[in-house]
Amino acid sequence: QVQLVESGGGLVQAGGSLRVSCAASGRTFSSYSMGWFRQAPGKEREVVATISANGVNTGYEDSVKGRFTISRDNAKNTAFLPMNTLKPEDTAVYYCAAAALIRGSAYPDNYAYWGQGTQVPVSS
Repeated sequence: QVQLVESGGGLVQAGGSLRVSCAASGRTFSSYSMGWFRQAPGKEREVVATISANGVNTGYEDSVKGRFTISRDNAKNTAFLPMNTLKPEDTAVYYCAAAALIRGSAYPDNYAYWGQGTQVPVSS
């Protein structure tokens, strides 16, 4: 079992930066790949970034490449998503998720554990 808690969301102006974090419970955090997803009002949940269990391999949705960077600290059971040059279209609830996979996946169905989400409104 893995329990995930996101933090760090909040209102930010367009062009600004924010870092969301995901704290995981359990002793097997390093066995799970992690993903950050987001869901905007009226839209489906979409993948933002993924990272492999050992932190070596990462993947990004095209619209966030070069602006967002996923990372993890397995010693601290925490995953991070610093977000730079934020745009109004980044406005969403951001979720972290854990999958019992070595490499990350872009498909939400592959993730068994989800956090409660943290809101990131970006004002224009």
